[in-house]
Amino acid sequence: MVELISITTMNQIQRYYLLSISLIFNFIITLIAEPNSSFSLQSFNGDKNPNFDSNFTLLGNAKITNEGNFVNLTSNSSGLNSGQIVYKKPFKFLDSISFSTEFTFTITPGDGDGIAFVIFPQIDDISRVFGQGYFGLSDKFDKKIVAVEYDTRKDANHVGVDLGNFVSTEISNVSSIGLILNAGVLLKSWIDYESGSKRLNIRLSDSRSEKPSTPLISYPVDLSKMWENTDVLVGITSLSSNSTQISSISSWSFVVTTGSSTLHSEPLSPENKVGKDGFVPRKTSCFLTVLGGVIFATGCGTMVAFLALFVWVIFFGRHSNVVPELGMSPVDFKYEKVNVTVDNVGDDESTRLSTT
Repeated sequence: MVELISITTMNQIQRYYLLSISLIFNFIITLIAEPNSSFSLQSFNGDKNPNFDSNFTLLGNAKITNEGNFVNLTSNSSGLNSGQIVYKKPFKFLDSISFSTEFTFTITPGDGDGIAFVIFPQIDDISRVFGQGYFGLSDKFDKKIVAVEYDTRKDANHVGVDLGNFVSTEISNVSSIGLILNAGVLLKSWIDYESGSKRLNIRLSDSRSEKPSTPLISYPVDLSKMWENTDVLVGITSLSSNSTQISSISSWSFVVTTGSSTLHSEPLSPENKVGKDGFVPRKTSCFLTVLGGVIFATGCGTMVAFLALFVWVIFFGRHSNVVPELGMSPVDFKYEKVNVTVDNVGDDESTRLSTT
């Protein structure tokens, strides 16, 4: 019976042990599979943000100004000038990839192109992607590019979605929400792509407002088919043509996630505290990190407990002192009647027992 108990206990321990291992393994795989192409950046100063130079590149006329608070993509000069800021860590746009980006920008009055958020395939020399074409992109770069343009050319004042070229497949005039792109005021835009719905949602507001509930543009597109298995990069680009228009970026965040989920990019406001590395900590990421740590610690503790119980059963369970069970059977009893007689004879006392 002791052997039967030990075998049953060991079977249960093995099941729980394998389940715990499976959960922990899946959790670790999820962490490993999470792309590292995510950031939340508010300071562009290399002194305050030592990772800026290694993670980002500035091209063309782009330069850091105002003690690192802005990146001017174009300069106040005559003739054509363009500039770009590019995040140099690539990712693969698979079917399960979603992203969310948010940035604050300023476009001063003038006849420039405005700015564009672009996703493009990685090449050895990314400077060849950009040039003197629309929004500072090269006319000779014939690779697939996805862009969200904030167009101010010839007072266009619209937001557009561009697929493969700069002929917009969908546009929306921002005057419908009471804004002017090149009024020189700080604006904020959110771009979300969700892999489940296959929709590109674009929102825009002034920098003091919360994220609008209704997108300015909600465009159906399957971005996973654009680049197949090619690595892609993200950037923000601008071009100013014979104008004093200056396009500036004051903050930029970008988050890549796997799986289908509703994305809510966290606004970057002046109240956000910048970490030692210049990156703004994200509350959601912090919460998920703590939750992941708790799950991992619980799994490890459970696994250790099961392992200890397993060892105890192997080495001690079989030698437990168990009182053996005694078999029970009916017993017949014989009853007899006993008579006792006492006689006193002189000084001697005798007892005679008779049995009938």
